[in-house]
Amino acid sequence: MNHKGCILSSVLLGSALLFGGCAAQTTPAATQGTEAKKPADAADNAALKQAAETYRKYVIEQCDLFVKSTGEFAAAVKAGDVAKSQTLYAPTRMFYERIEPIAESLGELDPNLDAREGDVDEKEWRGFHRIEKALWTDKTTKGQEIYADQLLSDSKLLRAKVENVEIDTSMLVTGAVELLNEVSSSKVTGEEERYSHTDLYDFAANVEGANKIFDILKPEVEKKDGVLAKQIADRFNDLSTALAPYKKGDGYVLYTELTPDQTKKLSQALDALAEPLSQMGKVLEG
Repeated sequence: MNHKGCILSSVLLGSALLFGGCAAQTTPAATQGTEAKKPADAADNAALKQAAETYRKYVIEQCDLFVKSTGEFAAAVKAGDVAKSQTLYAPTRMFYERIEPIAESLGELDPNLDAREGDVDEKEWRGFHRIEKALWTDKTTKGQEIYADQLLSDSKLLRAKVENVEIDTSMLVTGAVELLNEVSSSKVTGEEERYSHTDLYDFAANVEGANKIFDILKPEVEKKDGVLAKQIADRFNDLSTALAPYKKGDGYVLYTELTPDQTKKLSQALDALAEPLSQMGKVLEG
């Protein structure tokens, strides 16, 4: 999200390549005037429009699961059950983290749901991380009832708004890069979940969200550049392989259990994926 730390240079490069690629395609298109689109162009546009709608269905599915899980989490908080609240916290957040670029496009919803301490004024701070601090630092749910209610209300508002949010190819490609930026800027550094140290849940969810976007766009990328499509797929597999050793049951080990060398390797796998993934925009616009 926009209020989170600095992004790794390689991912910034990836984003620059993405936007530069898209911009490079703008000028030729502007000179075409009223010329009729070629049949192939029309077919490509139809396929990309369908891809956007496929992604919308995925977002709605994740939102439905997010609202359900948030309801269970909020109920545990309001019941004063610290242990259950802690257990539900990270898995609930995964539904949100998979589709975070959508929430970021909807005004105040992202900070209301996901701001960390210091990101917003103390009087305005609410959402997951306010409750996280109480659960792990204070070991209590006392005083968190109002934030639990707000969290559930905000999750339902997100679900309502995704029905009509505008989704196009640019948002999809940018969203995939932004999800990797999220991992680089706060998850792989351990800054996101500073109290619970459940950063790897968020890490995995961000990567899954980016991979879903790529899977939806992959047929069109393959038509334009099969080599790039294979490279991206291989890098996603490499990143999944790098993350696999840290799975624990249905979740992941705490971030604090990783050594500096292990986090470095995860960062390197992210860097290796970010650059080719950012090329999707240029290829799809070409």
